[in-house]
Amino acid sequence: MQDSPSRDARIALDLALTVRHDGHGGVADDLADPAGLTAWVRAHPDLAADAEAGADVAAVRDVRAAARALFARAVRPGEPSPADAARLLRVPEALRCLNEAAARTPTVPVLHWADAGAPVVRAATAPGARPDLTAALAQAVIGFLAGPDRQRLRACHAPRCVRYFLKDHPRQEWCKPSCGNRARVARHQQRQRRTAEPRP
Repeated sequence: MQDSPSRDARIALDLALTVRHDGHGGVADDLADPAGLTAWVRAHPDLAADAEAGADVAAVRDVRAAARALFARAVRPGEPSPADAARLLRVPEALRCLNEAAARTPTVPVLHWADAGAPVVRAATAPGARPDLTAALAQAVIGFLAGPDRQRLRACHAPRCVRYFLKDHPRQEWCKPSCGNRARVARHQQRQRRTAEPRP
């Protein structure tokens, strides 16, 4: 079993997972409107302070599109999520979008040095700067993609699934057991169809 994902990994994945299967063969968007974004932020208390200045749904969706494009790059040579396959941003555009969004909240380096440890530098919001949800999300995505958890990122290819997930076990192929069950049933049905076809 792998270590628990970092805060950045959890936020980045949760943002990407606001695009999901709708249960009817299509894709649903949890961030389709301001109410959806508000509900999502409320479900993530560690982001609440960053949302104080208000959040632009379109800007958050742009960060999510950039994240999903870069997730697709990260899972190569594997295939991207089926939700993205036909509409991915180009990598340079995704990088530009993410970096510009991350810069919306200026940060400064802050030195921490405990008595029994080495000095550590952490980024902090610059004095007088207002929190910005879009910047916080972009910074989390950047932290995740630049961190060790990225190596575990996979796209789930079970029928109807559009999720990305972190692989916790060497044999894990799907994001959750129900996806594994659907994939096995689909393979079984495909084998049954092949054996039922008349031979020439």
